[in-house]
Amino acid sequence: MVGLLQNFLGGKGMPGKSSRTFVSFIGHLDKQVELDRNIKFTDGNYNAALCMMASKISYENKFYIETVVQDHWKMEFLGSYDFWNDYQRKATTQAFMLRDRSDDHDTIVVAFRGTEPFDAEAWCSDFDISWYQLEEVGKIHGGFMKALGLQNNIVGWPKPEEFKQDSSHPALAYYGIRVILKKHLLENDKARYIITGHSLGGALAILFPAVLTFHNGKDSDLLLKRLEGVYTFGQPRVGDKDFGRYMEKKMIEHKIKYLRFVYGNDIVPRLPYDDKALMFKHFGTCLYYNRQYEVQVLPEEPNKNYFSPMGAIPMMMNAFGELIRSLTIPYRLGLDYKEGPLFKMFRLMGLVMPGASAHCPQDYVNATRLGSSHVFLSHPTIIYENQKSKFKFPIN
Repeated sequence: MVGLLQNFLGGKGMPGKSSRTFVSFIGHLDKQVELDRNIKFTDGNYNAALCMMASKISYENKFYIETVVQDHWKMEFLGSYDFWNDYQRKATTQAFMLRDRSDDHDTIVVAFRGTEPFDAEAWCSDFDISWYQLEEVGKIHGGFMKALGLQNNIVGWPKPEEFKQDSSHPALAYYGIRVILKKHLLENDKARYIITGHSLGGALAILFPAVLTFHNGKDSDLLLKRLEGVYTFGQPRVGDKDFGRYMEKKMIEHKIKYLRFVYGNDIVPRLPYDDKALMFKHFGTCLYYNRQYEVQVLPEEPNKNYFSPMGAIPMMMNAFGELIRSLTIPYRLGLDYKEGPLFKMFRLMGLVMPGASAHCPQDYVNATRLGSSHVFLSHPTIIYENQKSKFKFPIN
């Protein structure tokens, strides 16, 4: 931020948004782009760590993402896409794809971009909490459905074979991603893919397979069969109780791992409210990380609706602890964990509004690197007891 100000005062101007050197507001909060090389593909937390970093850089422009994926991560950049929102009549949904391929694995990552802080159209999707109902599925957040590709003035989601793309504008996210994924998956019978996203991106990530399960057909079956997992970070609620039950059944049926990461007092996973008026519900496995990045597997994050007079003081005390940690963590764990001045300002804001800084990507990056990797072992049987988790791992 200081460098940008110096360039501006010196008459050099600011780089354009399509420049390889342009960094978004989210990018300035955490400039780390390197993967943790200590985490190998054989480690349980490899996919989680890769997904979180992909979710973080999804906020950047195409050329920046391409540079990071190819030059820093040494992976294949498959493309960055702007998708059409038929209700807002413009491209508001962004996602990119990469391919992590070696002799022992071939994994495609689809990363949806979250809400940019100063993007009014994206905020419109977040705040549109009208219900959209899919027959025998449940009620779903209307704004997220529209961002994924719901068409205006058409009832339901047309089957892909019946869908006709309007060539006058970019593709709708759901239909466009289907086509791209099928093309790459058919190149290798062993190729698999995972879907991820932070914030709004996490909501779109879990809704993509939801619509897939609604569409029967050869291509949908292929995409469901090759879907290895869905990893979301700071994801808001996306549907009602019926939708949650439907999705839990389908994820088990298709053997798809769904992990929903929640850090501390992050406000976004606690929205929209889970109450009698709004009736939004979370589902699936919640991995909850505290300030020390210790993880618990819980049915629901603590203080599920965030606003609580009884919880205000503990949350402020926790925010103070996060501020102290930001000053000491590079000395304990190395410069990879150093926080910049802009993010430290957000930590200070957290003393007044706990949960704002907790939604920033850096704590989720740290959680996937520093948290226990035992929770990622394949399909654990989770037993809840007094809000703590015990595990029974399958015997091979």
